[in-house]
Amino acid sequence: MEITQDMTIGELLRANPAAAPILMEEGMHCVGCPASQAETLAEAAVVHGMDIDSLMSKIQAI
Repeated sequence: MEITQDMTIGELLRANPAAAPILMEEGMHCVGCPASQAETLAEAAVVHGMDIDSLMSKIQAI
C-alpha cells in the first residue's frame, strides 16, 4: 500500500504500525485518539505545525 499524505492516521497505522513511533517522536501523540481515524496526515501536520514533506520522508523511510 502506498502511503500518502491524504491517508488518515488510522489508515497509516493499520497499513504500517511501525509508523507510530515516528509520529510520536514528531509530537503527534494523537495516534490513539478518535480524531486519528478521520484526520489525514496533512491535516495533522498543519495542526501540529509540522512540515508534511519532512514527515512523509520519515514515514516512507521505514
